[in-house]
Amino acid sequence: MQWTLIILLFAFSLLILTITWLKKNRKYETVHSVASSYDAWTNDRLLENLWGEHIHLGFYEKPRIKKDFRKAKVDFVHELVQWSGLNQLPKGSRILDVGCGIGGSSRILSNDYGFNVVGISISQEQIKRANELTINQDSCRFEVMNALDLKFEKGSFDGVWSVEAGPHIVDKQKFADEMLRVLRPGGVLAIADWNQRDSKKHPYSFLEKFIINQLLIQWTHPEFSSIEGFKNNLLNSPYCGSSVKASDWTKYTIQSWNESIYEGFRRPSSILKLGLRSVFKAFREIPTILIMKWSFSRGLMKFGVFKSRG
Repeated sequence: MQWTLIILLFAFSLLILTITWLKKNRKYETVHSVASSYDAWTNDRLLENLWGEHIHLGFYEKPRIKKDFRKAKVDFVHELVQWSGLNQLPKGSRILDVGCGIGGSSRILSNDYGFNVVGISISQEQIKRANELTINQDSCRFEVMNALDLKFEKGSFDGVWSVEAGPHIVDKQKFADEMLRVLRPGGVLAIADWNQRDSKKHPYSFLEKFIINQLLIQWTHPEFSSIEGFKNNLLNSPYCGSSVKASDWTKYTIQSWNESIYEGFRRPSSILKLGLRSVFKAFREIPTILIMKWSFSRGLMKFGVFKSRG
C-alpha cells in the first residue's frame, strides 16, 4: 500500500514537474540564481510552513524509528554539535553559520549553547526572515554575504558551522579556504553536506550521470563534491591547522527524504492555507525528493560530515 501511494504520487508530481519545467528552469547559472531560488522559496513560506525553521535533513538514531520530523531536524543540530566538539567551546564563543537559511540552527547554537552567532546567506529574503524570527539579536544576528567572499578578518571566529550549503557553491576549494581562514587557531569546524560517490574510484553509469544531473538542475546546484574530495579540500587549504575527520551519516539521515513527503499529509493545512499554487509547488518537489532517496539508498549520494580544529 505504501509503495503504491508513492508510485501514484511520483506519477502525478512528475506530470506537475513536466508542466512547470517548461515555465521555469532552476539550473545553476551564477550565485545570483541561488539567491533568487532561495528568495522565492522563502517568500512563498511553503518550506517553513511544512518543515519548520530547518530546511536540512533530520537525524534518526535507528532505521524507521518514529520521530516527529521537526524534532529530528533539531536533534540533527545537537548531534553535529556533539560529534564535532563544538559543545566543548565555552559560552560566549563566536560562531559563524555559513548558509544559515532562516536561522534555525543559529538560534539553537545561541539559545541552547550560549554562543554569539553570526549567520550568513546569499539570499536577502532568508536573512530578512531569519531576523524576523530571532528574538535575541544581541547574540544571534544575520547578514547577506557570499560564502566565497567572507567579510571577516582571519581568525575571527571560535567555531564555523555549515549545513547543506556546499552543493550550491561552485568553488569547493575556495569554500573550504574561506571557512578555515576565519576560524581561529584551535577553533572548531563543523560541516554537513550532500555528497556524491567518488567517481574516480567508482565511475558512473549513463543512468547515474543522468540522475546526478537532474539532482543538480532541480535545486540550483552547480556541483556535488565527494566526501573524499571535500576532505582533501579542507586538508589542502593553507589555513588548515590540524587533521580533518569525515564520516558518512547517510544511515542516520536517509529517512528524512520519505518523511519530508509524509509531512505534507500530516500537516495538509500547512500547504492548503497557502493556496492552490503552493499545492502544485509541493507536488513539483516530490520526484526530486524520491530520486534523492533512491540515490542515497544506492550509494550514489552520501551524507558527509566533517570536523577539524583550526
